[in-house]
Amino acid sequence: MECKDRNCPFHGNLKTRGRIFKGVVVSDKMRKTVVVKRDLLEYIPKYERYAKKSSKISAHNPPCINAKTGDTVKIAECRPISKTKSFVVIEVI
Repeated sequence: MECKDRNCPFHGNLKTRGRIFKGVVVSDKMRKTVVVKRDLLEYIPKYERYAKKSSKISAHNPPCINAKTGDTVKIAECRPISKTKSFVVIEVI
């Protein structure tokens, strides 16, 4: 299958830069977009303990990668594609 997506980091002209994260896809209901959940540990100095946190990031899902719900993916930062998307899926792990 030929990838004709211009926002694909491999077949289009979208450059990646900055941060790279790993996370789990929790939603793939939008067209060419997935929601990736990251689990984080935040240190709280007052109590000398860690607290679990999570964040959700909208990422562009090129048709050549096509990540589904439940997949562990690697996402990279890129220029803003839309109001909420500044990341693109680069690999399904």
